[in-house]
Amino acid sequence: MTASDLTDFEKRLLKWLSSSNFVEVPWSTKRAAEAFKVSEKDVYEALSALTIKVRDNIQISYKDGSIRIIASDI
Repeated sequence: MTASDLTDFEKRLLKWLSSSNFVEVPWSTKRAAEAFKVSEKDVYEALSALTIKVRDNIQISYKDGSIRIIASDI
């Protein structure tokens, strides 16, 4: 899949993830939902879609009780 397969929100989320440090700073779905003015469900669905659509551009892991995300923009 390519960038053209991403929804507008998925593109914006990937760009935000790639410019943020969610390795040192734990990820917060609630904060992401507030930042994008969407529901937490929308954020979870977009994250899930990104791991399928651009799997080489995103890595999600779990460390010290928190989700960590590394991403690179397309």
